Amino acid sequence: MSTAPETLRLLRPGDELALEAFLARHAAGSMFLRANLRSAGLDDRGAVYQGTYAAALAGGAVVGVAAHYWNHMLVLQAPDGVERVAAAAVQASGRKVAGILGPLAQARAARQALGFAERATTTDSGEVLFRLALDRLVVPAALAKGAVRFRRAAAAEHGLLAEWRMAYAQETFRREVSPALGRASRAEVEQLAGEGALFVLEAEGVPVSCCSFNASLPDMVQIGGVFTPSQHRQRGHARAVVAGALLEARRRGVAQAILFTGGHNEAAQRAYRGIGFEPVGDYAIILFAK
Repeated sequence: MSTAPETLRLLRPGDELALEAFLARHAAGSMFLRANLRSAGLDDRGAVYQGTYAAALAGGAVVGVAAHYWNHMLVLQAPDGVERVAAAAVQASGRKVAGILGPLAQARAARQALGFAERATTTDSGEVLFRLALDRLVVPAALAKGAVRFRRAAAAEHGLLAEWRMAYAQETFRREVSPALGRASRAEVEQLAGEGALFVLEAEGVPVSCCSFNASLPDMVQIGGVFTPSQHRQRGHARAVVAGALLEARRRGVAQAILFTGGHNEAAQRAYRGIGFEPVGDYAIILFAK
């Protein structure tokens, strides 16, 4: 995409500070990379959140990175040399590529360089990247007045939330319903709940919406998995559950929030703007068909 960096190499334990220094300068579009790095470091034995990281360096400093993770997702933050770092990460990991995440132009360039331009996808979405300083969060009236109740997900409703997560995958990513999707959805619910990152909104004692933190840092969180069943939509529940999660994050000192949503999803964009989010860039979700 631009001039080649001086060097290209795989990152190893001991490179964490150099990588974080680079990613912090691109914080809004690097939440998966930063949160996974914080959770799992630079080892890659295939455990949750681990990945193989390839970096471009110039003058000894990281100027781009691609990570190929345990879940076969390739995640990018490489304004310079994205094609090279993407290819290096995939080659070194030995994993198949299930999808690509990252800034839109970078994701498209990496897809082309990896020879996946014609590969079938279930999702190929240009997303709007939003950011919010949590001291500017607008709390919906229903939540502020107690007409709806926000809380962490309860163990007894993990089955229900797994069904919702399957429906979310169908609607958002065009995933086919299958036993494998059911198992994956339940595993994701259990993982998020175990991390204290899965949330529910109740209205009159009935769960009506959910969301999660799909990446978390001490100063920044990223919202994902926002879902409201069809019978509960158009009542402001999505913005209320997101606001509830962000209020909780703010109470423990988090200062910023990130999320992204489809460029054509005007309803979602209105909801997020309504609680204070502002667009700061773009993001890509590319998920390949099996």
